[in-house]
Amino acid sequence: MNIHFKRKKKQPNSPQFHGGRFRGNLPALTMGPRDWLASSRRFLFEKNGQVPAGPLPVQPADLSFLNDRANHGLNSTWLGHSSLMINMEGCRILTDPVFENRITPMGPVRFNREFPLDPGQLKDIDLVLISHDHYDHLSRASIRVLEPVTRLFIVPLAVGKRLAAWGVPEKRIIELDWWETHGLDFGLTVTATPARHFSGRGLGDRNSTLWASYAVASPHFRIFFSGDSGYFPGFREIGERLGPFDLTFLECGAYNELWPFVHMFPEETARAHLDLKGRVLHPIHWGTFNLSLHAWNEPMQRLVRAAGQGGIQTATPMAGETFVYGTGSRGNPRWTRGEKERK
Repeated sequence: MNIHFKRKKKQPNSPQFHGGRFRGNLPALTMGPRDWLASSRRFLFEKNGQVPAGPLPVQPADLSFLNDRANHGLNSTWLGHSSLMINMEGCRILTDPVFENRITPMGPVRFNREFPLDPGQLKDIDLVLISHDHYDHLSRASIRVLEPVTRLFIVPLAVGKRLAAWGVPEKRIIELDWWETHGLDFGLTVTATPARHFSGRGLGDRNSTLWASYAVASPHFRIFFSGDSGYFPGFREIGERLGPFDLTFLECGAYNELWPFVHMFPEETARAHLDLKGRVLHPIHWGTFNLSLHAWNEPMQRLVRAAGQGGIQTATPMAGETFVYGTGSRGNPRWTRGEKERK
């Protein structure tokens, strides 16, 4: 892979950078102190089936799908939450890789309890895409596992400093602003696209880095990876400029009426897919960690209904399961109904 990297201090010149912080075109985090207090109280004391009765099923990931350099198609393996392994015409891609069972030492435990693969088995990764720096999307431990075996990391503006501090050489980090495109081998292009979200890993660094979604194109396929985003008109613009997309990986979980612009409600996920001119919708960011107040399987139940009403094809693999684009099988959604239905 031919990579030419030159570190640039681009954020002061970015249209998204104002007053020392990154800002989207539309506000996302609009909660006031009372909202924070109310949500914290509900999260601690309200029980609404946010956690499944027992460990969710997990299928050991078959790395042969990812590793096939002669592959002329498109396949994806969901590892849980927003972590995916994608083989796109022989190019090996990982998105927002988080391999740990806990996001943080005191954070929620993975519903599956077991990760679908041993991360040490991953070799010769061409590209790692990072959407933003929240802990459930950017893991220091996972980046350190991947650093020796990954050729290139593409991140939004200012996120590169995180990776560099963890030992990733700067020559293997590409920072992109919204609508910037980077070309790779295999005929791939990666375009960072807008999202409605926010960033930060501590109390004092809110929006000190940019967040993004991504459009990835190969000679024969186009995919979209949302990262985290509330619904916004930008999806339609992305679809007009870079679509149609064969496969959209769209967030579908951790929503709530107290933060309606931070994450999409399932019906909005379906609407975003249509805006993007997508063919198959693969929901992500659900069924893995307890991050909101809804029942753990509510996102998929609502999305399946919305997709049916909109005539949308959905891919619903369990963690570790591979979906091969263009084949008849898109996963069986029955596993999402809960412990009793699975027995």
